[in-house]
Amino acid sequence: QVQLVESGGGLVQAGGSLRLSCAASGSLLSIRAMFWYRQAPGKEREWVVIITEDGISYYADAVKGRFTISRDNTKSTLSQQMDGLKSEDTAVYYCAARILYAGKNWGQGTQVTVSS
Repeated sequence: QVQLVESGGGLVQAGGSLRLSCAASGSLLSIRAMFWYRQAPGKEREWVVIITEDGISYYADAVKGRFTISRDNTKSTLSQQMDGLKSEDTAVYYCAARILYAGKNWGQGTQVTVSS
């Protein structure tokens, strides 16, 4: 089992920055890819960024150039630096991990609110 706990959300003005963190614990060796997703009010959850087991990252077009994902070598901490925040980035942000033979585990989410 892998447990994921997000932190770092909050309220920020448009154009500002936030850094989200995700602490992973449990069977870290079973983690393959890790993700950030987000869900805005009244909208479906959407994929934001993935970092593969090989450390390659892919970003959704909406955040490309503004968000940066990073992960330590032990896979115990996943971070997301968010710069140039816009009101449309307001959402609950979720950390997720693809687990070998066990699908995807999710964190509880952290709220990011960007005021315009």
